[in-house]
Amino acid sequence: MKVLYATSEALPFAASGGLADVAGALPHAMRVRLIGCRVVLPLYQDVPEELKKDLVFLTSLSVPVAWRRQYCGVFKAQYKGVVYYLLDNQYYFKRPGLYGHYDDAERFAFFSRAVLEMISYIDFKPDILHFNDWQCALAPVYFNLYYKKLDAYKGMKTIYTIHNLQFQGKYGMEILEDVFGIPYETSRIVEFNGVINLMKGGIQAADCVTTLSPTYSREILDPWFAHGLDGVLRENAGKLYGILNGIDTDKYNPATDPLIWANYSPEDMSGKMENKRLLQELMGLPQRPEVPVVAMISRLVPQSGFELVKSAFERLLKEDIQFILLGSGDWIYESFFREIQASYQSKMRYTPGFSPELSHKIYAGSDIFLMPSKTEPCGMNQMIACRYGTVPVVRETGGLKDTITDCADQNGIGFTFKEYDHEEMMKAVYRALESYRDKEFWSELMSRCMNIDFSWGRSANEYIRLYRTLLKS
Repeated sequence: MKVLYATSEALPFAASGGLADVAGALPHAMRVRLIGCRVVLPLYQDVPEELKKDLVFLTSLSVPVAWRRQYCGVFKAQYKGVVYYLLDNQYYFKRPGLYGHYDDAERFAFFSRAVLEMISYIDFKPDILHFNDWQCALAPVYFNLYYKKLDAYKGMKTIYTIHNLQFQGKYGMEILEDVFGIPYETSRIVEFNGVINLMKGGIQAADCVTTLSPTYSREILDPWFAHGLDGVLRENAGKLYGILNGIDTDKYNPATDPLIWANYSPEDMSGKMENKRLLQELMGLPQRPEVPVVAMISRLVPQSGFELVKSAFERLLKEDIQFILLGSGDWIYESFFREIQASYQSKMRYTPGFSPELSHKIYAGSDIFLMPSKTEPCGMNQMIACRYGTVPVVRETGGLKDTITDCADQNGIGFTFKEYDHEEMMKAVYRALESYRDKEFWSELMSRCMNIDFSWGRSANEYIRLYRTLLKS
């Protein structure tokens, strides 16, 4: 079985968020399981120069973009044994940044069409075409319109994965034919509420649609989670599946992590206390080994639950704790935490932005990880926290519900709450703080967290089963 995995970003070549992590890890996990999986993405200006120098030029082709044709160069690279194709067009991609340009609609229409055109020029004939997020949503639409019945494409099946339902690729109907090259008589495939909605088109056109967790695949049938697409998703519920993401357990391994101060494992946890001491020192907090350090690493946006945190934060800081926050986002939250920090210098630190090295140190040096999300397609931070023996407190939504079970159950690995309510969140936090005082229980809980298998292998196996089922249909 052969899979072509199309994405707008993938590590190590280009990244802006979680999609790049998935596209950098899942194909490798499938390859290890003897599935031929190759990745295709744009050749952005931002691809690191040390990676560009190893690219091998394969061929060039002419790609139809509505009424015009555009050059596309196909370059090949290998990373961790996986073949990557990077598609070059300097007009579209020789610019700083991956997204946010005035002509993103045309840029990713070109990319979606180029992925399909490329198949006739390379020595890889996929059985499965796996497309991701709104940037690739036109690919299954184009496949059905222009390629499905051609001999070179017969038998291929399409999968569309939703990573972020909030960003759907909405545009005015006036560019339907001139930019997207979709005849007006077939406009219903992408039209939604009077505008073009590319994600709606991807959902309708693909043979199968997946989300990043089983619970989220059910939640998005409800208007509260669906950002307006609940009706479309309910119509297509028969082909909707939720497959939980994994994490890179080699990258996030406290026993070997070069970014933390002291390595440790479930068998020898002494290094975690050293990481805690040095994290307190780095943050300018009192070095008190007995005080629980509560951490958050997150985008500061409502979806991450910051309305709950903001509502209860001063109550939380009245407890004998230290609080560390890393992340950027909405100005109202950034301002709030800066102001609070000025009044609680000995109890909290807020660091705006994101630093991979600092994030590793926070995971390793903290005791409790707070993640009270309003919505969460999957979430990776709670799994990473577990890997470092930092016990999560999460709301039971999306991937958080699928990964973290409450320790009221004998085999649970965290503290959970159901309702999106700051009082419910605080009850879960109080339970965690009380449990922290029981050192024997807490030690067992940390060990359980660290021994849970969150590797990509489990996810890859589920995707492979889905691919095989699809090919038999």
